[in-house]
Amino acid sequence: MNHLRSLFFILFAAMVTLTAGPLPAAEKIDINSASARELAQLNRIGPALADRIVEYRERHGPFERPEEITKVRGIGPKTFEAFRDRITVGEPEKASEEKETPEKKDSDKTKDEKKSAEGKKSSDDE
Repeated sequence: MNHLRSLFFILFAAMVTLTAGPLPAAEKIDINSASARELAQLNRIGPALADRIVEYRERHGPFERPEEITKVRGIGPKTFEAFRDRITVGEPEKASEEKETPEKKDSDKTKDEKKSAEGKKSSDDE
């Protein structure tokens, strides 16, 4: 009877595991904007190494690729592999490029739209 109970428990546990689906992936940490405290959440990164990452970033500018974090003293290939799938370098800032100015709006118009607008202006002037 104990074997039957154990088998039932194992089957139940397997069924729960399979129906629960995959565990959600941990959110990636942007190494260009993360604080030392956030960086310390990565595998094999303690507070001192997290501080070094922030200092490196402040001196040399943002990382262009995740692999560049190995330039920080104390982060070698093994350490990098321990958290490679948890980091990102984020997207470059485009806020200044995306602001639309009147000149930008006008330059985006097609030739036909410009001709049409010019035609309306001249007919309005008459």
